[in-house]
Amino acid sequence: MALRRRRHVGLRGRLLVSHLVVVTVGAVTVFAAVGLVAPGAFDAAMGGGMAGMGNMMGDLVRAAFQDAVRTALIVAIATAFLAAVVVSVALSARLSGPIARLAAASRRIADGRYAERVPVTSSDEIGELAGSFNRMAESLESTERRRVQLVGDVAHELRTPLATLDGYLEGFQDGILTPSEPTWRLLRGETARLSHLVNDLQELWRAEARQLPLSLTTVDAGALLRAVQERFGARAQARGVELRLDLGSASLVVRADRERLSQVLDNLMANAIRYSPDGGAVTLQARPIGGEVVVAVTDQGPGLTAEQCERVFERFYRADPSRSRALGGSGIGLAIARALTDAMGGRIWAESAGPGHGSTFQVALPKL
Repeated sequence: MALRRRRHVGLRGRLLVSHLVVVTVGAVTVFAAVGLVAPGAFDAAMGGGMAGMGNMMGDLVRAAFQDAVRTALIVAIATAFLAAVVVSVALSARLSGPIARLAAASRRIADGRYAERVPVTSSDEIGELAGSFNRMAESLESTERRRVQLVGDVAHELRTPLATLDGYLEGFQDGILTPSEPTWRLLRGETARLSHLVNDLQELWRAEARQLPLSLTTVDAGALLRAVQERFGARAQARGVELRLDLGSASLVVRADRERLSQVLDNLMANAIRYSPDGGAVTLQARPIGGEVVVAVTDQGPGLTAEQCERVFERFYRADPSRSRALGGSGIGLAIARALTDAMGGRIWAESAGPGHGSTFQVALPKL
């Protein structure tokens, strides 16, 4: 029971008790010091005057002085103690108030109320703690918002192929539909779409959780871009899209994981060809800039607004949802590309002059 009661003593009470202990120790010390020093100091101050009074008179004067000093000390210490109590209560409340608010807000966040914030009322350590708490709460709120959105997006993406599969299977069961090669091809396409989505989700989770094994080595970005151009040559030719390669003459050696960097560039190239108009062009470019090598993939597609350039790397985000689904995009590829680039110590971003002016996706990696 004693331990339970002790736990209920808050920070404000402990601060108040600590202040009063300090005041009490100081008062006792002053009282003892004055009691020891005052008689000798009085005798030294009186000098020869005490000798002329006689022993009895000297003892009476000394006793009266000690009584006066003791009384004055008691009154002064009592007054100082009362003043210390008032000041300690005010200081304890001022010091414990922000911490109590932090504790209450943290309990509400633990209950799932991520919008909680605490006021930052000072620039000292407590103010820094409040600011850090608010940034943590903001990050938790953003993470929870993305989690909820991810669940909704995954459910939405799974609904269409599952509904298609269920509809055809029900038709087969009722004898309304007859299996045929086009039907089997359509059903295989839907199952492939589901498998692709599940694999992308797993890859994204592993990349964002830093669970993907990386082998950072010396990679020639120029050679990698030439390989990408060769891999996508047939796909681009089928659409009449010209693939242009601009590597310059400078060294393009970076520190990266070859396979993961190829995965990032493949994703950017696939998107560029997907959104480029028939007969358009896609340009692959690489240049050393400062301590980095910047690889750029530029298309002549529909372009992006400034807001879309910021959000295009979010999971399941589509600048044009209907067009993206029609072209087969899952909305996860760019999120995977960003997670992989971050894991390799690089940066990835999008630029566009606006709708109708194409887009440029750039990847910057440390130069060697």
